[in-house]
Amino acid sequence: MAPGASQDFGLLPRVINGGIAGIVGVICVFPLDLVKTRMQNQSKAVGQPPAYKNILDCAFKTFRGEGFRGMYSGSAVNILLITPEKAIKLVANDAFRQLLKTKDGSLPMHRQILAGAGAGTCQIVVTTPMELLKIQRQMAKSKNSPTSLNSRQLAMQLYREKGIRGLYQGVGATFTRDVVFSMMYFPLFAYFNDKGKAPGSNQVPFYHSFASGIGAGAIAAFLATPLDVIKTRLQTLENKNRYSGFIDCTTKIMSEEGASAFFKGSLLRVMVIAPLFGIAQMVYYLGLAEAMMGLKPLGSVS
Repeated sequence: MAPGASQDFGLLPRVINGGIAGIVGVICVFPLDLVKTRMQNQSKAVGQPPAYKNILDCAFKTFRGEGFRGMYSGSAVNILLITPEKAIKLVANDAFRQLLKTKDGSLPMHRQILAGAGAGTCQIVVTTPMELLKIQRQMAKSKNSPTSLNSRQLAMQLYREKGIRGLYQGVGATFTRDVVFSMMYFPLFAYFNDKGKAPGSNQVPFYHSFASGIGAGAIAAFLATPLDVIKTRLQTLENKNRYSGFIDCTTKIMSEEGASAFFKGSLLRVMVIAPLFGIAQMVYYLGLAEAMMGLKPLGSVS
């Protein structure tokens, strides 16, 4: 989180800021996320030509076949759950950073990495069902889709079939991806953001926090792409009998499709994640929630 106004107040403004950032981000980049999911789910192992030749082909075919609304298939569950997801991630990182500070108030890099890992661990309680339901809706009208249920109906079906475990299919892969991502993202953001401090001041311009979020998000998103590919395959219901788990999925992708398959959709993932976190950090810095609650002027800088 940027060292701006929103750190001066309690939990509620942070939750609101996280929600605003998440909702704005989802609306802006969700079509790219949908294309990413469909590209990552393409497998060469089924003995059929791929449905999409490349990113542009996937986007064009999706828009032509499903229209503008189709580009936002699955966005409702994301918008609903993005507020708790972002709040948990950002607030937990703040809490762990405070907890892990040394006696002199410093936070060595290894402790920053641990704080990020803690934030990634906490968020999976929301992220796993959110990603699972989102992926099913994103794939709902694509080739060989197993279901056309909406998110609520699908959630109820999974719960009836397997209980709460049904909503946490792929939790191990989600955990691994989110922890690894957060271990990279938060220390990188803190490093980049600190470079924007004026001499003798702790203030950072909002545009620098925005750029820092984009830079850190892009690097962490690209490096975590293989884990995202595995998670996406495991959470797609049409693959539920194809892969028995994380290791089996990894092995089959490598043997059947080669190492390059682990970076399917990497450019799109960067294009989705980088602005999402840039927006999140900027919203936190500007303190939109504080302004709405009359606690502090929008983006005030001493």
